[in-house]
Amino acid sequence: MSSMGLFISTGSSENHVVYLAGDPAHFQAPPFLCLRTCALAELFWPRRGPVAPASAGVRSRETQSSSLRSAMSGEDVPHRAESSEARAAAVSDIQDLMRRKEEIEAEIKANYDVLESQKGIGMNEPLVDCEGYPRADVDLYQVRTARHNIICLQNDHKALMKQVEEALHQLHARDKEKQARDMAEAREEAMNRRLASNSPTLPQAFARVNSISPGSPASIAGLQVDDEIVEFGSVNTQNFQSLQNVGTVVQHSEGKPLNVTVIRRGEKHQLRLIPTRWAGKGLLGCNIIPLQR
Repeated sequence: MSSMGLFISTGSSENHVVYLAGDPAHFQAPPFLCLRTCALAELFWPRRGPVAPASAGVRSRETQSSSLRSAMSGEDVPHRAESSEARAAAVSDIQDLMRRKEEIEAEIKANYDVLESQKGIGMNEPLVDCEGYPRADVDLYQVRTARHNIICLQNDHKALMKQVEEALHQLHARDKEKQARDMAEAREEAMNRRLASNSPTLPQAFARVNSISPGSPASIAGLQVDDEIVEFGSVNTQNFQSLQNVGTVVQHSEGKPLNVTVIRRGEKHQLRLIPTRWAGKGLLGCNIIPLQR
């Protein structure tokens, strides 16, 4: 067999040779030179096609890694609010990555099976005989391609596992934040219930202030429109029958202070009202309407 070769220096005392005659070309190089040497060898002979169906469609390390990075990229996945739908989407992404992991592992095994079928040659055994010629007992092209595929797939597997780890960290962080929010909301709700149970029950009002004249005794006492009256002198919710009860108290209390209790915007207020004659009509200067209960 004639031997015409291209020598590739590795920077060490040992040179690695690519033979271009006889059977399919072959090289022997350490793993860290495999990809570079394969690319150079492609300049001198065409590919015969894939070694086995498992290696069909294997992409280059750069293309595969780019695809893996985009699977969990923030540019491809829009930011979504925390919700059960967002968590389900994150879990689905992780499941897709795990399926791809299993596919890569199956492809790696298939390529190792190819090496095993070639007399168990493995990844590091020499492919030249003692005289420096390509071995005739193995398919050199299949061995070279299988080794190349294994190295590319192992790099892809490493990048993919990093993506899975990052995705799991993000999912757990999202769950932790949601749990903290839920606990804070539960504490706040419990506190509100306690405050509501401890707050005194406001008495029921029987009348409401409908209008007040400026400068009137009611205005001076501090009554406001929409104040709900729960006590007016001796009249309260229990003994109130009609507005005539209030009128009677006012008539008998001219010039005398009356205790008036009102509810204003959910709070109880105590006022002192003195029925007095003034420039306007009546002794109060306000209009009161009964409440329908």
